[in-house]
Amino acid sequence: MLEIHCTHRAKILNHNQVEELLDRHGWSASKLWNVANYYSRNVWDDTGGIPDHGDLKDELKTHPKYKGLHSQSSQRVLEELAEAFNSWYGKRKSDNRANPPGYRKKNYYDDHGNRVHEEHPRSTVTWKQNGIRHDAKNNRVRLSKGANHKEHPRAWEYILVEYETRPGVTVENLQQVRAVYDKTKGRWELHLVCKHKIETPDAPGTETAGVDLGICNFAAVAYSTEEADLYPGNRLKQDGYYFPKEIAKCDDSGGKEATRLHAKWSERRTHFFHSLAKHIVEKCIERGVGRLNIGKLARVREDEDGESKDWGKHGNLDLHGWAFDRFSNILEYKAKIKGIEVVEVSERDTSKTCCVCGREDDSQRVERGLYVCEEHDDAFNADVNGAENIRLDINQSNSESSASLDEDRSTGWLAQPAVYLHDLSRGFQPRTEVVDCKS
Repeated sequence: MLEIHCTHRAKILNHNQVEELLDRHGWSASKLWNVANYYSRNVWDDTGGIPDHGDLKDELKTHPKYKGLHSQSSQRVLEELAEAFNSWYGKRKSDNRANPPGYRKKNYYDDHGNRVHEEHPRSTVTWKQNGIRHDAKNNRVRLSKGANHKEHPRAWEYILVEYETRPGVTVENLQQVRAVYDKTKGRWELHLVCKHKIETPDAPGTETAGVDLGICNFAAVAYSTEEADLYPGNRLKQDGYYFPKEIAKCDDSGGKEATRLHAKWSERRTHFFHSLAKHIVEKCIERGVGRLNIGKLARVREDEDGESKDWGKHGNLDLHGWAFDRFSNILEYKAKIKGIEVVEVSERDTSKTCCVCGREDDSQRVERGLYVCEEHDDAFNADVNGAENIRLDINQSNSESSASLDEDRSTGWLAQPAVYLHDLSRGFQPRTEVVDCKS
């Protein structure tokens, strides 16, 4: 059996009755974020380090703002802040202009530029199992209030929300509820996270594949069937340059138009990730792949000394705009429900080792897109070479090694992989078809 988590979006039917309470909890989440942010910045100034979510919980669990939410909801706010600081801490190694996570507040100014008042935005509030009581029969969920919002001892200790999902959706084994405020619609909605168990299907076959994630090509996939596919990240790059510029033109960074642009940008990234994962899994099924090796993501962000890689001004911008972790999780989920085993393997030396003869030499990768092996005078696509080494899992002594491969093995496919580009309406298509479609 395989456990999977599905998120269902739901409309709140009794919105008028619960809006004020959800507003209060959304504001409380913002206030707690700001208190924890202030503390984290002070720790950074004093020590040069950043606290993790355990440190934040120990420090703030008695703070009045912590009691604005159910305890597990407060913990989730602190986890999100710790994750944001950790991401910033890694980014600043290669970009000293990077700013730490911001405070959640919105300032209002008069015609003379003087600040009139400050408002906390409605942050997403997450309830975990201890804060949830689900009435599946009547499509209702009780969400525990924070202690600060229980007006008096006899007041209800929960928010009773009636919801409606899209037709055909059954909400069972509810694990988590997120109340998300949609600024464009001016109302709250629920995201219901459910756990399901499904029968694990048989593997499509016994072939193997390796996936290498990178900058110019978001993904390169090498198959044991002597085939390879490349997936350039052009669409993500274009969006990464376009949307920040358009958002910067907005008069109010937290206004309706900026919010709409942020939402559209996020939706396009999500669509790209799901389309790519779906296409890779379909190719794996077509080629009888039963095991998919994915390179550990550390090599994408760090060099062998653990320092953040410097890919240049635009490369760093692209890298930190891409959610490699998120894509890997999506790919793993889609592969597993098709019976494909997913294994994370080390990427150490995969970019500088020849996948045919095993010779290791930094100089063989003569430029980002080309790998030349002087041992047998062959030239390969560098990303496909890395993906093939990940497939072979060259850092494991019991893995299939290059030296054990058939000496008559073809190498042409390493130099001429199939290239797929993302089409917004049709998903990933061969490059010629996407180009022809645009011309």
